[in-house]
Amino acid sequence: MEHPYLFFVKLFELIGLGHFAHAYPHVIYSWVVLIILISFGAIAAKGISMIPTKGQNFFEIVISGIEEFMVDTAGEESRWLFPIIATVFIYILTCNLLGLIPGFFPPTASINTTLSCALTVVVFTHIIGIKYHGVKYIKHFLGPVWWMSPLIIIIEVIGHLARILSLTFRLFGNMMGHEIVLSILFGLAGAFFAPLPIMALGIFVALVQAFVFFLLSIIYFSGAMEHAH
Repeated sequence: MEHPYLFFVKLFELIGLGHFAHAYPHVIYSWVVLIILISFGAIAAKGISMIPTKGQNFFEIVISGIEEFMVDTAGEESRWLFPIIATVFIYILTCNLLGLIPGFFPPTASINTTLSCALTVVVFTHIIGIKYHGVKYIKHFLGPVWWMSPLIIIIEVIGHLARILSLTFRLFGNMMGHEIVLSILFGLAGAFFAPLPIMALGIFVALVQAFVFFLLSIIYFSGAMEHAH
């Protein structure tokens, strides 16, 4: 899909990297998201004080809200997983919202970005399982009855591969669909105000898709920590 106008792609064209920019806009805008998050993080960390400012209060509410929701869902034992869960949620949400700015491209509208996020979550799920259960983690794939283990292990492997596809295509499909609709409206109407209703709906879609990815990640992590039945 050809976007009407991408600011950083044009910028890369000026410095002679237009081919790379057109081939990998999701990479460029992933860098933009990283710069935004690192900058906000540095500002938030620099301004920490015993008497919270408005900005500090905002960040504390967001971070504590994410942590408490995770603990309520997966239990107190999951608190150590907060850094990766919060990173996944904030990164995906920022990527999604970035596409609402004219001239910007949401990295999550590329299957490469959503696949990398999905692989990170699924691989880390198994790391958690091995950390908690060691070799006994294999019991999660064998089922409760030993003579059905050959069948159950095939079903479980397919199920875990399906998690990657589910996380990848759900996020990618929704964000790419939103981008296509916006591109069509921009092309037909030309005016900025025509796509505004879809852009407003896009805020809701961005929040929901980030939350769904976040919630499923918590559920997968929680399942890996549980003992096999």
